[in-house]
Amino acid sequence: WWSAPLLPIYLLIAAGFRVRGKPVVITIHNVISHEQSSLFSRLSGLLYKLGNHYIVHSQQNREQLMRLHHIDQGKITVIPHGPLELFTGTMVSRADARSRLGFSDQHKVILLFGAIRPYKGIDTALDAISMLASDMPGIRVLIAGKLWGEWQPYQQQIDKLGLAEHVSCHLDYIPSAEVRMYFQAADLVLLPYHHFDSQSGIGSAAIAFEKPLIVSDTGGLPDLVGDERWIVPPKDAGELANAIENCLQDPEQLQQMQKNAGRMREEFSWDAIAEKTMGVYAQVIK
Repeated sequence: WWSAPLLPIYLLIAAGFRVRGKPVVITIHNVISHEQSSLFSRLSGLLYKLGNHYIVHSQQNREQLMRLHHIDQGKITVIPHGPLELFTGTMVSRADARSRLGFSDQHKVILLFGAIRPYKGIDTALDAISMLASDMPGIRVLIAGKLWGEWQPYQQQIDKLGLAEHVSCHLDYIPSAEVRMYFQAADLVLLPYHHFDSQSGIGSAAIAFEKPLIVSDTGGLPDLVGDERWIVPPKDAGELANAIENCLQDPEQLQQMQKNAGRMREEFSWDAIAEKTMGVYAQVIK
């Protein structure tokens, strides 16, 4: 469960199972919508009344479900989102990916990937890059994803900060077969979200590619990294700039972050997730 337009389908399916005496387990990606809509919360409440047990992806989600929808904690299980390995496929080389996207081997490429929405913190990332560009002329920001609003405010910010040569944009849906090219080209992936409540599909993809991550301290994002140095306060461009500089200026540090991502990939393995999920199913059908 994650999107309000799906509500009629989910209500029909869940109600049909309950009428037949079958238990219903609801996996909830977003307890609160990314736009923090009160209507989404009310509609979600209709569906949750039909659940017997609930799976969420972070402890914060569990607490929100208890607080907002008064669901007993014994009916909620936290199971992390696994790495999105479906995107890895046959790997394109780093050199080829960079060539196709217009980057050289000397560039330090930072990836902001996924649907472009206000809460994703692109504005904070641009402010952070502006603090680094003069001392790191090779820094490049790759923004790739479909627009969910107007691009003009971001373009005005890029122009005002003088970042035109440092920012490359692909403002459209990225087909699954091309996702690997963007991640392979990147030295670092940023999740500078202003607010967030669950775990990130983009973060899960970054782990699948074993890419270094810097994330905001919100929702389940900190669970994706193994070192608190790469967790920064939301909307804090200065702290984000410091974290970016500290890892991009130190090749050994980047390698360590890559190793940490590999460990996270193992920790969040789908085998472990499947085992935990089967445990929930066994519990509800006793």
